[in-house]
Amino acid sequence: VVGVDVSSMHPAAALRKPKVGYIRMTSAEGIASLTPDLVLAGSTLGPAAVKTQLKSAGIRLELVEKPKSIEGALDRIRKIGVLLNKEAIATQLITSINEQISAAKTHQTSKTKPRILFVFVHGGTSVNVAGTGTAADVMINAAGGINAVNSFEGYKPITAEALLAAKPDIVLATTRSLKAVGGEKGLWTTPGLALTPAGKNKKLVLIDDLKLLGFGPRTGDAILELSKSFAQ
Repeated sequence: VVGVDVSSMHPAAALRKPKVGYIRMTSAEGIASLTPDLVLAGSTLGPAAVKTQLKSAGIRLELVEKPKSIEGALDRIRKIGVLLNKEAIATQLITSINEQISAAKTHQTSKTKPRILFVFVHGGTSVNVAGTGTAADVMINAAGGINAVNSFEGYKPITAEALLAAKPDIVLATTRSLKAVGGEKGLWTTPGLALTPAGKNKKLVLIDDLKLLGFGPRTGDAILELSKSFAQ
């Protein structure tokens, strides 16, 4: 690996690699200067001209779709294994993820599943929560929880009244979001949240942003971590 985009935060070695910009705002010249044999990118690579410029420069470009499910994550690993001629390693990784998902189920009991509220802050201090059709919703269910919000799709703000009605047992947040709201103290000042079961018991589970939402190679680890946390 000779370069990464600025959103590449794992593994730690990625932070030391030359940066080629944000995935949607890269520079063909910057990428070409690293003389890569292959440019592997998500389908959101941009601006649009970059794709044409790279191909015109004779640089091999392969685009992979961003997965929206656990099955999609495994499929992306499989496709990247083929592109890199590393099918055996990809198969090992997929097996490891499936083993972690199976292990997570051992922490899930027949008791009532906990109601999980995922809070997310992106591009400001406005607190959004995850509804259905989101990566957070997929991960919550895979880890043995129930998404406390199912009245809408996507990530949206929520009223204090709706928070009370959701009755979350646990608040799930990413490390970056918690920092954006001023830590735990700031989180519990969200209108209505302190009066929920989670707020009264200060039940908070923290996890790395990309680990939870990225559907990457740490997906199985994230599900296992959440499952253990939900069972406590």
